[in-house]
Amino acid sequence: IAGSADMVALVQASTTLPIMLFSLAAGAIADSFDRRKVMILAQAFLLVVSVSLTALTFLGLMTPWLLLALTFLVGCGTALNGPAWQASVGEQVPREDLPAAVALNSISFNIARSVGPAIGGALVAAAGASAAFLANAFSYVGLITVLFGWKRATQPRHLPREPIGAAMLSGIRYVLLAPSISHVLLRGLAFGVSGSAVWALMALVARDKLGGGPLTYGIILGAFGVGAVAGALVSAPVRQRLRSEPLVRWSMAAYGIGSVIAGISSALPLTMLGLLLAGAGWVLALSTFNVSVQMSSPRWVVARALAVYQTVTFGGMAVGSWIWGHVAHSLGLGEAIILSGLCVLASALLGLWWRIGELGTHDLSPAQLPDLEVDLDLRSGPVVVQLEYRVSPEDAMAFLAVMDDRRRIRQRNGARGWSLTQDLSDPEVWVERYSNATWGEYLRQRARTTMADLRVHQQVLAFHRGETPPRFRRLLERPAGALPAGSRRPSREEERGAVVDPTLPPQAPPLARGKH
Repeated sequence: IAGSADMVALVQASTTLPIMLFSLAAGAIADSFDRRKVMILAQAFLLVVSVSLTALTFLGLMTPWLLLALTFLVGCGTALNGPAWQASVGEQVPREDLPAAVALNSISFNIARSVGPAIGGALVAAAGASAAFLANAFSYVGLITVLFGWKRATQPRHLPREPIGAAMLSGIRYVLLAPSISHVLLRGLAFGVSGSAVWALMALVARDKLGGGPLTYGIILGAFGVGAVAGALVSAPVRQRLRSEPLVRWSMAAYGIGSVIAGISSALPLTMLGLLLAGAGWVLALSTFNVSVQMSSPRWVVARALAVYQTVTFGGMAVGSWIWGHVAHSLGLGEAIILSGLCVLASALLGLWWRIGELGTHDLSPAQLPDLEVDLDLRSGPVVVQLEYRVSPEDAMAFLAVMDDRRRIRQRNGARGWSLTQDLSDPEVWVERYSNATWGEYLRQRARTTMADLRVHQQVLAFHRGETPPRFRRLLERPAGALPAGSRRPSREEERGAVVDPTLPPQAPPLARGKH
């Protein structure tokens, strides 16, 4: 219903843009609430949008901009569903089986991608677009039924739920201070921007380069999906032979070469061959990114880390779809796809600077720390933590290197104002200091400690000299005029000099008055 290449490309952009805008909030929701219920809500929303899409098309009311608006809403539902869906994979299998589980998830998704477009193309050709939209709407019913039947095991919550805004900031802070994740984000962004031409312009390839219609579009999109299934099937043996970084580079090379073939070809068999190769490279690269993010994230933040990854990658696809649509409008369809493939090949060289780390090199299971014997309201604060180490001068440089890892861990888990100072009167004394806004935030940061974090802590302790452990203090910051910790504010009767029965329990201090 739209003749220009840039309008057709906006369909892909309108689907992926909500993922860029809302995935982080969806990740915070998935980490804070029951992921099963989040997915049910998302699927129900998608069902409503799909029924609306069907009705408007059947009534002949569909316009290009209305279609873009509805696909934007589909993207919103996908954004809400995605982080909860991806994070739930890690709840159903042991951590060592996570790469295979992610590959299986990709296989099931891409089998649907390979079969669905062919069915959709046949439905459009036989009965019109409204029939395809109606079949899509019915597909959500089965998925919602399965989600209602999933008996998800829930973990007890010992701390209050983190506010959504604070949870989003925690997720951003974590991924920025985790190099194993930030490198994946940069590579995913480059891959999404450079490689989105095939997705954005595939409908025009079917119509303009191959001279076909909806069935041809379904066939070439199905060829891409078959290639993706093949890539997922060989992912396990390939991962045994190649490390993550070479695997990503070869996958990008396959995608880039396949894109160039699709841009050059005007014959259906050759185009299908190029898209088969591109599909295999696409799923191998993205599944490696996905597994790397999941294996580099503890469970408390995994949905937010995946959400940031999806935001960056699909945001790159949204921007790239718009860019390649304009390039196709200005230079030509084939030229745009060929140039996109060459950019993907060039982006593989980014691994020289931002390497993808190996999977499972760190134990991110929660550390079992002893309970604290401190009776303090969760809103009390700020809380300042101070540790004093004694380090010999010859170990100072190595100590500073390890403390840089300690700084990143503290800040990644929620510490504020981290500093390391050296005593001028006694240069062997080093003081680490950081703070949390409240006692509850300190407990939350402490609960986020992993076994890998404890190993860094042991490395720090190895530099400490002396028979006693480093001096450790937890301090409650008290502004002038505030009550000391453990004291209570006098009741109104006591302030007025009234007689109070000493056998009655003391009145608890009001928690709503300022910070305690």
